[in-house]
Amino acid sequence: MKYIFIFIVLFTSSVAEAQWLWDYGFSLGASNYLGDIGGKEKTRRDFVADMKFAKTRLNVGGFARYKVNPKLSVKVALDYLRIAGDDKLSSNPARNARNLNFRNDMFDLAATGQVFFFEDNDVGNTYRNKVGFRAYFFGGLGMFYTNPKAYVDGSYVKLRPLQTEGVRYSPIGINIPAGVGFYFTFRKKHRIGYELNYRTTFTDYLDDISGTYVDPSTQSPEAAALATRTGELTNIDPAFVKNFMYDPIDNPLNKRGDPTHKDSYMTMSVSYSYVIRGKSSFYRGRYGNNFFNKLRRSKTKVIRSKF
Repeated sequence: MKYIFIFIVLFTSSVAEAQWLWDYGFSLGASNYLGDIGGKEKTRRDFVADMKFAKTRLNVGGFARYKVNPKLSVKVALDYLRIAGDDKLSSNPARNARNLNFRNDMFDLAATGQVFFFEDNDVGNTYRNKVGFRAYFFGGLGMFYTNPKAYVDGSYVKLRPLQTEGVRYSPIGINIPAGVGFYFTFRKKHRIGYELNYRTTFTDYLDDISGTYVDPSTQSPEAAALATRTGELTNIDPAFVKNFMYDPIDNPLNKRGDPTHKDSYMTMSVSYSYVIRGKSSFYRGRYGNNFFNKLRRSKTKVIRSKF
């Protein structure tokens, strides 16, 4: 009798758990990037040490999440975000003299798996299970649309069609999102969460800066003007001028960016989602709407009507 009772409790809890599989919601937060613009007094550094937090911008998105099992969920999210950078904000004289800037309005679509490493179904030990907490690591695969622009004379100009470095790069790219997050669940239906999401990409042109200056005679006048902008500065050390232009004799490296590091970007966001109460696999198997279940129920009614 004791084992039957335990079985009933476990079975009932598993059915109840299966009824809350989907949640849908939206997120709002901040975005930043790591690329060829940013940093402080040093040259380019990896990860967040080289981010310019004054250029933190907005991101907003929507998502759907499905709980595969108690330890794993799968999430699909679509985000709009903006990243930006400006050499004028750097305290590195060389970066400041280059005088490049950009803004990029991006769309990001990603599918990630969330692996839960901590769970508390009764926060505060109220014995009512009104508030639950889950923390997780996640990783997956995503794709994005990129459209870098430069600020010139009060307006923004699209850079990708100009090929400022003589390179034709795609507006669509692949990234690898990874990070950590958590959420609180209130009364089984409402979730408030937080995520830190770092995207590794395979392009160095989120900011339209990567390699070298090219011969301006091979470019359109607009492309040449936006590729080399040191001449726009009035108060600059003349020693820096020759380092930021196409000059095979005095500047044989023609270095404009750092092609050895790919660009990346990150978001920090809070989210709200609503949990949809669905039918468990037990319910669908017993009471589903398919033809055979309807036939089975009708036969059951006929047999019972004979007694």
